[in-house]
Amino acid sequence: MSTYQKLDPISRGDATAMLESTDPHAVTQAILRLALHDPDGAWVTDRALTLLHSPNADIRSVAATALGHIARIHGAIDSERVIPALQRLTDNTDTVGRAEDALDDIAMFATETTTEN
Repeated sequence: MSTYQKLDPISRGDATAMLESTDPHAVTQAILRLALHDPDGAWVTDRALTLLHSPNADIRSVAATALGHIARIHGAIDSERVIPALQRLTDNTDTVGRAEDALDDIAMFATETTTEN
């Protein structure tokens, strides 16, 4: 059973240091705090997409959750990059649930598609 944990805003400097950490808990906390509070959804999306390549399944799963949060909070997502990346996670039993949840959030909340140049 998981418990609710308040995730406060974080500075980009602190978040970047945590994202570069070897501690999976620090990495997951950083990406969630960014997804929930950073005003630049595209910047956070880039970091979350990078984390989807982590060898750690927990990091990949939480990065997927972060992408769903970005879609919900900002009402937009870079679907050309995000959807295929999440679909690849559905092939793995360790990440399928979180990836499907994020894809559902995107379908429900992202009324606008953004693209990166």
